[in-house]
Amino acid sequence: MNVLYYFLFLLLVHPIISLWWKTFERMGAKSWQAFIPVYNYYIVFKFGSGKPWWALLMFIPGIHIVMWMVANVSYIRRFGFFSIGETLQGIFFPYLILWKIANDENLPALAPTNWASPVEVAKRTNSDHVALFLALPVIGHLVAYVLSFRSKRIGKKSAIKEWGDSIIFALVAASIIRTYVFEPFQIPTGSMEKTLLVGDFLFVNKLAYGPKVPVTPLSFPLVHNTIPWINVKSYLGIETSNYYRLPGFGKVERNDVMVFNYPSGDTAIYDPRVPNGLMGHDYHQVLNSEALWYWFQNMQQTHPEAFQLLQQKSMATNQSLDELILDSLGSDFIQHIDQWRQKARTAIASGVTYSRGGMPEKGLNYIAHYGVIYRPVDKRENYIKRCVALPGDEIEIIRSVLYINGKKAYRAPNQNLAYTISGDPLLERYLTSLGLSQNEGDYVVNANGIEIVYLTDSKLAELKRMSPKSSFNLYLAPQYSDDKSHKPTYSELIRNLDNFPKDFYINNTVSDFTKFRIPKKGAVVELTKDNIAWYRRAITAYEGHKLQEKKDGIYIDGKKATTYKFAMNYYWLMGDNRYNSADSRVWGYVPEDHVVGKASVVWFSKSAFTGIRWDRMFTKIE
Repeated sequence: MNVLYYFLFLLLVHPIISLWWKTFERMGAKSWQAFIPVYNYYIVFKFGSGKPWWALLMFIPGIHIVMWMVANVSYIRRFGFFSIGETLQGIFFPYLILWKIANDENLPALAPTNWASPVEVAKRTNSDHVALFLALPVIGHLVAYVLSFRSKRIGKKSAIKEWGDSIIFALVAASIIRTYVFEPFQIPTGSMEKTLLVGDFLFVNKLAYGPKVPVTPLSFPLVHNTIPWINVKSYLGIETSNYYRLPGFGKVERNDVMVFNYPSGDTAIYDPRVPNGLMGHDYHQVLNSEALWYWFQNMQQTHPEAFQLLQQKSMATNQSLDELILDSLGSDFIQHIDQWRQKARTAIASGVTYSRGGMPEKGLNYIAHYGVIYRPVDKRENYIKRCVALPGDEIEIIRSVLYINGKKAYRAPNQNLAYTISGDPLLERYLTSLGLSQNEGDYVVNANGIEIVYLTDSKLAELKRMSPKSSFNLYLAPQYSDDKSHKPTYSELIRNLDNFPKDFYINNTVSDFTKFRIPKKGAVVELTKDNIAWYRRAITAYEGHKLQEKKDGIYIDGKKATTYKFAMNYYWLMGDNRYNSADSRVWGYVPEDHVVGKASVVWFSKSAFTGIRWDRMFTKIE
């Protein structure tokens, strides 16, 4: 149900069905005041908790339900309902008690709790425990008991009540700040090295572009999409809202470091185990990998002689066995991709994933997880990359150089590229002297020495000076499509599924990307069978239409369409660590409703190998 209906219910319907007008005079107010929206809550909060200004919090999505519960509980307590059962009713379904209060004219409003009276304190102690447990389980009680010496004076609130009130208000305030002002974020992967490092803790400024109103307001405070330790989702989908962004201080600028909800996260593999879980991985890429895995198993069983011959050829020529199999038999996979995707889809939903390796410590050749879960936009995993292209920009990548509207794009000072080594071997001590670490993924070592090293321009210049007879060759994965006479092999066609737009016949690589234009709100594009791959996901997953590709043309929502008008702006984001970044080159555009905020300041940083990085504390993100 849309959040608008909840607001209408809370502000207009709830006061009426609660029969407030029958009790307002006992509260020292006028009966007619119960029918004035907002002001009636002002009176109820003033009467129940002595904090009338809390009525303002009723208007903040994500907070309003909590404040409604607080209003009901404090209200019924002023009429003598203190038991555990009555408190739970006040929190979740207060109407039986509210009707009893309204219809019993002989039930007077009580004075606020006399904290000097042991009888009155004892009467509410158990229900105060319930309220504190629901606000902050276990930890809240430990805090209350450890600091209970503060509440020993006669007439002072009990420790449970005092800390219960404080914790509830602190959680409300923290939730408002986290949702609408700024949010802490930890860098989980090396995709932004060396601009941002794994273990950096930073603040995300949500006011920079305007904070989003939560799509799923009813959620557990201060966590994102999963409650830690118990691995259950932190939100309920019974209350939802449409995308709406409050005014901000600016708009997204090209080259901003941005935090956003993972665009490919609408369907997620529900495996939140850190760091080895599959949550946050591209479901569609995993689906293709699984489909290919199942195809391999089937072909091995149905074509054992062919597999044996190809295995012998691989050993004799030192060619990749997988590539030989795909080149020889891969047309079958391409023709029946939908069949194998459906098999993979069913298996993943059941909680089994083979292609990403297994769990050898458990004796398994697969990863067991919790299946598949749908994530609303605001609960998709948070990612961080650099926004390199804005709506309407034309982009192209040629030999790892990004071009925006025909010009070389901004190159971040700490942008990392991959280099292979030839000539004299590169000594590892040179790398360690520059602060590079194999443990942190700065270089790869094989039996012949340093194979690949990831370098910024400044580190590359230093290594060239240290080892002048070593040659540093930029690692490239050129597009075969540049050669118009080249006929792609089946393995090349299948590898095209690794990069956006994940189409057999569009050839993009990590270092070379076909020229195309980023969708812009209001822009109209012609739809053809040759370009529809670039727009499929925007039309369906992000803008909610049904897309069908038939022999006689393209259909949107059941109607034949030759053009499409975009309803949202889209952005193109890439990691500064260009060869170790799953970014828009893999999953495509970032819609405007996925934008969370601008990464502003690194406030803490700690390496798993070297400890606290003091030099990165409170540094501005560029």
